[in-house]
Amino acid sequence: MFTVSLNLVAAIYVGTACAVTFGLWFYYDRRDRRLYDLERRKVNFHCIRCDKLYTARAGVELCPCPRCRFENQRLTF
Repeated sequence: MFTVSLNLVAAIYVGTACAVTFGLWFYYDRRDRRLYDLERRKVNFHCIRCDKLYTARAGVELCPCPRCRFENQRLTF
């Protein structure tokens, strides 16, 4: 008959728990980064007609002002 010591069972249990915890952490970290990365990256705009500052998502070169609908170019620094 095959015998297993208590130390081996405890080591397998702790190792499995650590692996599951690390796997879940890795999965949710990557998922959140993918979901919110576009939302975090913003481009600034300044309306030359009504003097309002506003933002839009990254990758946009022209965006209408939310106040007066004048289309402005993004700010460059």
